[in-house]
Amino acid sequence: MPTHVRCCTVLTRAPATSTQLHRCHNRYKNALVRPSGTSQSLDTSAASNMIRSFLFVAAVASAASARVMDSLAAVPRGWESVRPALPEETVSLRIALKQQRAEALEQAVLDISTPGHPKYGRHLTRDELRSYTTPSRSATLAVTRWLEDHNIQTAVADNDWVTFSTTVENASHLLKTDFAWYRNVENNIELKLRTLAYSVPDEVAPHIDLVQPTTRFGQPVAKRSTVFEMHHLDANAANKIKLAAAGQANCNLTITPDCLKWLYDIKYKPTDSIENTIAFASFLEQYARYDDFQTFQSRYIPEAQGQNFTVELVNGGLDDQNSWRDSGEANLDVQYIHAVSHPAPILQYSTGGRGPLIPTKTQPKPPGTNEPYLEWLTYLLNQTDDKIPKVVSVSYGEEEQSIPRDYAVKVCNMFMQLGGRGVSVIFASGDSGPGTHCIRSTDNATFFEPTFPAGCPYVTSVGATYLTNPEKAISFSSGGFSMYHSRPQWQRTAVEPYLRTIGDTYAPYFDPRGRAIPDISAQGSNFNVIDKGYNSLLSGTSASAPVVAGIVGLLNAARYTLGLPSLGFLNPWLYNNSDAFTDVVAGAGVGCRRRKELGYGGASWNATVGWDPVTGLGTPKFGRLLQLAAPGVANA
Repeated sequence: MPTHVRCCTVLTRAPATSTQLHRCHNRYKNALVRPSGTSQSLDTSAASNMIRSFLFVAAVASAASARVMDSLAAVPRGWESVRPALPEETVSLRIALKQQRAEALEQAVLDISTPGHPKYGRHLTRDELRSYTTPSRSATLAVTRWLEDHNIQTAVADNDWVTFSTTVENASHLLKTDFAWYRNVENNIELKLRTLAYSVPDEVAPHIDLVQPTTRFGQPVAKRSTVFEMHHLDANAANKIKLAAAGQANCNLTITPDCLKWLYDIKYKPTDSIENTIAFASFLEQYARYDDFQTFQSRYIPEAQGQNFTVELVNGGLDDQNSWRDSGEANLDVQYIHAVSHPAPILQYSTGGRGPLIPTKTQPKPPGTNEPYLEWLTYLLNQTDDKIPKVVSVSYGEEEQSIPRDYAVKVCNMFMQLGGRGVSVIFASGDSGPGTHCIRSTDNATFFEPTFPAGCPYVTSVGATYLTNPEKAISFSSGGFSMYHSRPQWQRTAVEPYLRTIGDTYAPYFDPRGRAIPDISAQGSNFNVIDKGYNSLLSGTSASAPVVAGIVGLLNAARYTLGLPSLGFLNPWLYNNSDAFTDVVAGAGVGCRRRKELGYGGASWNATVGWDPVTGLGTPKFGRLLQLAAPGVANA
C-alpha cells in the first residue's frame, strides 16, 4: 500500500494529532503531484482541490487538538495594526523548553542566597546550572520533530532554548495564527511583527513554556523621570558645581560623585582586578561615550583619569561613538558606577533590539532582533564562569501588565539563574509612582501599574530619593505589588506591617499578595552627567540603580580580599540586614492622576517607618554593609 494511503487510512481509524495530520498531508501532496512509480503528474487543478479538501479536514482536527499558549483580547494600548504580514516575509522565533528540574533549581538558588544556610555562597557553575535547566531528551526530540514536520530543518537547540527562522506562512501554520505588522503609536515609526494569539499541538504543549516574540509587544524604556529628564547647564553653572564641596546645602541641589560618597559614607577603594568588574546593560541604541567619560573623570574624579570602560556587543548591538541618538542613559550608568566604585573595571553590554522602520519583501529584517531581553539574557547565561560579571545594573523596564505572563515568568527564571551563578542583578523600579494610566487591560478598571522586570523577586529593585539629612522619597519613584509574582518568604516580615498600616486604602487597585517593589532606594535627582560634551542634570530611578550597583561591586571586592564569594542574589541578605539602611519616612511616590476615582491628586505610596512601596528598606549605610559583607575590612 502506498505510504500516503497507509498514512491516511491509519488516521481514519483513530484520533489524529495535528503533527500527524501535517506529516500525512506532506506525503499526500507529494504523491498527488507525482504518483509513485510514474513519471507523469496528475492534473494540477484536481490535485489542488484534493489538497484543499484535506487541509480543511486537517484544520478542523488540528483546532480541536491544539493548546492555546497565549492570547490577547485586543491590540495592546499604544500599538495599532498596520497590515497583515506577507507570506514570504521572515520571522525568527525562540521556543523555551520545559526544564527538568525547575523547582529544584529555585530551591537551590534560595539555599545559596539565604544567610545562615549551610550552602550560602556556594554558587553554581555554568555546567551545574545546566544540570537543572536541561530539558528531557524526549522534550527536545518532540519539539524538533514537530518543527521538521513543518519543513523547518535549521532549528538550533541550545539547552532549554530552540531557535529558528522561517517564513510567516510557515510560522502561521505552525502556531495556528496570523502574523501582522503593528506600529508603536507613540513614536509612529517603530514596527513589530506580532500576533494576538498562538497555539501548539497537544502532543508538544507539555514540553513548551513559550514561543516568542509572538504576543510580546512591549519595548524596554529607560527609567528616567519625565520631570527632570535632562537639563543642560551653562559653563558658569557647571563650574560652580565642580568647585562646590560636598555637604548638605550643595547636595540638596545637585548630585556629584563626592555627594554620594559623603552621604553614604563610602571610603573603601577596590583594586582594578578583572574579578571586580561591574556591568550595565544598554538597549535602544544608547551608547556610552568615551569622550564624555574622560571629561566626567577630569571634572569630578581627577584621581581616576586614564581608566576607561569596555563594551561587548550582543544581538547586533553597536558601539557608535558618533550616534545622533540620545546617550544620556548610557552615560549616566557608566559615569555613576565609576563614581562610586573606581577603579573597578566597567563593562557595557550594548544589545541590539529594534525592527525595521519599513519592512520590505526584498529586505525583511528578522523580528527576533526586537527582543532584547531574551537575546541579552541567553548571551549572559552562556558566558563562562571566569567571564560572567558578578554585578549587573539595568535602568530599563516597562509596565508589567504589558508583558505576557508566561514571558514575564520565563525572564524572571533567567534572572534567578543569574543569581544562582553569583550575579547580583540591579533594576530601576520606574518613574511613575503607583502608575501613569492606571487602567487594567483586561476590563479597563482602575488598577495600579507595577513595573517589569522590577516585579521579579530575583532582581533587586531600586527606588529613588532626594534631599539630604533627611532624604525623602521623590514623587516619581515607582513601587507597588506585582501582578504576576507572589510575595516571597524573605519579604513577608518587612512588608506585612506596611499592609496592616494602610488597611483598606487603595484595596481595589492592587494585589496585596504580590511581590513588593522596591527593595531599597538611593538618590535619584539632579545627577551631574557629561553628555555629548555638555554638563547636564538627569533624574530618575535609573540614576539610583547604578549607584547601588557600584556599592554592591565594592562589597564584592572587599569579600574577595577575604576569600569569600560574591554576594550573588541579594534580596534575602538585604531583608536579613535591614538595619544597614537608613529608613526614609518622608515623601511619596505619586501617580494615577488621570483616574477620577482617585481624586484630583491621584494616588500616592507614602514613605513611612519600615519598608514602604516607594523607598523599600531605605538608603544604604555603606560602613554597616561593609561590616556585614566583609567583616574586618576597613572602610578606608
